[in-house]
Formats: sequence, structure tokens, C-alpha cells
Amino acid sequence: MSVQNASDTGIAPTAPTTKQPPATTALAGGTSGAGEPAATRGRTSIADVVVVKVAGVAAREIPGVHAMGGGLSRTIGAVRDRVPGGRSNVGRGVKVEVGERQTAIDLDLVVEYGVPIADLARDVRENVIDAVERITGLEVVEVNVTINDVHLPDDEDSAPETTSRVA
Repeated sequence: MSVQNASDTGIAPTAPTTKQPPATTALAGGTSGAGEPAATRGRTSIADVVVVKVAGVAAREIPGVHAMGGGLSRTIGAVRDRVPGGRSNVGRGVKVEVGERQTAIDLDLVVEYGVPIADLARDVRENVIDAVERITGLEVVEVNVTINDVHLPDDEDSAPETTSRVA
């Protein structure tokens, strides 16, 4: 019994394909083999949610950022935060596009009244870029900051009082 290889049959060999989970980016292609350095054996993939969480935490670290997300996502988040056992969503207000080696980030912020918005946006950009590049190794090509609202000092006190019509 003879064994034929692909070149004997005229059929081109096909390379094995590897599937990545959705919303995951391969950061560094690796090689395999005992002769290769350990640091290059294998492949590193970073899921989009990792970039979302790193960017969300980094943006919230800047003084003057009151909250993140649009009106509806903040409302849903406030309800979720009040549920026993519920966790706050650090990715609220963060959208990312992750490529093979680069990422772009969009942030929706609510700022404290009186904070210079241009300075705050600059500080948020710098902190997010530094954190994402340091932690993930991806190059951040842009960070777009959208200011959705301004938190006023008396916003928490402005909730309407509930009075009963029945004595």
C-alpha cells in the first residue's frame, strides 16, 4: 500500500484554518516549534470587551467625569446598580472598534458643572490612550469624546417630593 501526499495527486495542500471567537482580535501572530523562543510560540487574542473595560475604567479615573453613557443607558444602569447583587457596568458609554493591531474608541460622558470641558476631554483622551496601549499593546488611533450632559450640583436634590393626597 502506497501513501500519496498532496503533491503526488496534483491537489494543492490546504493550510489549516483557525477560527477566532467573534469580537476578538489577534494581537500577535506566533510561531510554533521547539526551536522557537518561548515568547513567540502561540498567538495572543484580545476580545473587544477587554478594550471596552480598560477604556471605561481609565475615563472614570479623571476628576470631573460624573458618569458615562447616554440618558437611556444611564437610567438602565442606575436601576441595575440598585438591584442587590448587581454590578455596575464599567463599559457603559464606551464603544470600540478593534483591528488586528489598532483600536478606535468612542466615549459618551457626563461632566461635572464648572469643569473646563476641553481640558477634561484632553485628560480623558490621554489617560485612555495610555491605559489601553499599556495594558493591551494595541495602538489607539483615536478617542472620540462626546459630552452628553452636565451634572449640576443640585441635580440629586431636585427629585420631586412625593406627597400623599390621603391623610
